[in-house]
Amino acid sequence: MQENYLFNRTVRENIAYSRPTASLSDVVDAACLAGAHDFILALPLGYDTVLSEGGTSLSGGQRQRIAIARTLLANPRVLIFDEATSALDDESQAEVQKNMSRIIANRTVITIAHRLSTVRHCHRIAVIKQGCVAELANHEQLLAQNGIYAQLWQQQADFSHEESK
Repeated sequence: MQENYLFNRTVRENIAYSRPTASLSDVVDAACLAGAHDFILALPLGYDTVLSEGGTSLSGGQRQRIAIARTLLANPRVLIFDEATSALDDESQAEVQKNMSRIIANRTVITIAHRLSTVRHCHRIAVIKQGCVAELANHEQLLAQNGIYAQLWQQQADFSHEESK
């Protein structure tokens, strides 16, 4: 999900591209799960706002959330998030994380991320180093091992703390 292409169509049509017969209610539910609903409502015509080709009038994070909503509306059994929230600000990221239990329900989800807060709730986390699995466990177990993951977690926590000053 690294490329988030949007069409010169309405927001609703862009989200429903994965399921053209979806009801507005289903489109809105997917947008809510993706943390896109509020900013969509703030657009001039809400879900009926026509986007420019490529969605150039939207921020990268907004385009990403519409793409996530489109994917969620398709309801795939396997979902691969490849840096899917990388363009989101911390608040938007938190909203997507808040909805993660509903997003992952009844499906297999593979999440590729550098921001460890994105994967902390995963059942299993594989730490890849030089193309090989270096560590494999859940968040708490990886922290307890005090290995690569724990070091990266601490570095990111320190960086976030420094940024908030």
